[in-house]
Amino acid sequence: MEALFARLARSRFRQRFRLGSQESAYCLSRGMVTIRLHAADFIAQRLAPANLSNDGRQTPMRGHPVFVAQHATATCCRGCLEKWHGLPLGRALSTIEQAWLVDILMAWIAWHMKTEA
Repeated sequence: MEALFARLARSRFRQRFRLGSQESAYCLSRGMVTIRLHAADFIAQRLAPANLSNDGRQTPMRGHPVFVAQHATATCCRGCLEKWHGLPLGRALSTIEQAWLVDILMAWIAWHMKTEA
């Protein structure tokens, strides 16, 4: 995961994402277990299917800490998953791949919660 975060850190686009005060407050009020459940649900619903009619537009830029983390970690659409994570288009994500993506999101959120505290 360190190598991935090092590559993402070199992207000017990915670097600009930060948790805002509302997203941080949301994490604190709901707890990381709930945020992990939300992340797993978003991945399963919005990214795991093989073919998505709205690929590239399914993840809002803000409004939930997971959405922000998805853009920061290039887990926002299938195109980014292919480019940054090597997960090919046109096939459903396995449960292992989905769990890995959730781990990436949660690591990013936890790091930002710690550094912004």
